[in-house]
Amino acid sequence: MKIQGRTAVVTGGGGGIGSAVARGLVHRGARVVVADLDDAAAERVAAEIDSAHPGTAVAEGGDVARTEVIERLIARAAAEFGPVDMYFANAGIAGAPGLDLSEDQWDQVLDVNLRAHIRAARLLVPGWAERGDGCFVSTASAAGLLTQIGSAGYSVSKHAAVGFAEWLAVTYGGSGVHVSCLCPMGVETALLREGERSGGRLGAAATRAVTSAGEVLTPATVAAGVLAAVEEERFLILPHPEVLDMYRRKGSDYDRWLRGMQRYQESLLDGES
Repeated sequence: MKIQGRTAVVTGGGGGIGSAVARGLVHRGARVVVADLDDAAAERVAAEIDSAHPGTAVAEGGDVARTEVIERLIARAAAEFGPVDMYFANAGIAGAPGLDLSEDQWDQVLDVNLRAHIRAARLLVPGWAERGDGCFVSTASAAGLLTQIGSAGYSVSKHAAVGFAEWLAVTYGGSGVHVSCLCPMGVETALLREGERSGGRLGAAATRAVTSAGEVLTPATVAAGVLAAVEEERFLILPHPEVLDMYRRKGSDYDRWLRGMQRYQESLLDGES
């Protein structure tokens, strides 16, 4: 899919993968709305982009899991640059480790990591299908394919995000709507260290599981892979190629994989004591 000349919205654009994707999009000739719950972070990223490429980036703050905020993003993009061609549902949160999440916290994790994607797709995808063109990129995680040690909310919501992206691709791929799903392991962002900061053994194990499973990549490296996949119209984006081997082993013998994950968790917890 050609990126040049497109209008894009990137959520979670105030830092990490989102800000790197926004910069990469503009470098490839797109115009972008940088959205983030942190208004100041979104403004900073958009200002940096716009100073280098005038007239290509604006910022919007707000909770991108809320339908009215997504509607505002789409309207702002249309007013500044034209109808939205590409939507990067990138915002994400981890939530508390284990079963410690309250009902409200479960709702928040599911809202940000899953329902935000559903709400954006509901507003954009039918119109894209009618015109035969559009691109939806879901930031999930290797946890959506393999499960994240320590974090129930993150694992469940990311599995669901992968499932929803698959459904979009199956249902609308034949109508000219391209869907990609990003499933990285460790990326050097604030989210990577949340488990360590939780103060609990299971949270610390969650961070160690990710950082010890493979190379921790920079957001810029991941963003480059995302945009290459969009241009090539590939669904599954795996910045860590080893995830595919792990996924195949999981599918080939589920019980063996579960026993291995149990042992791995025990080793991570023992390593802390």
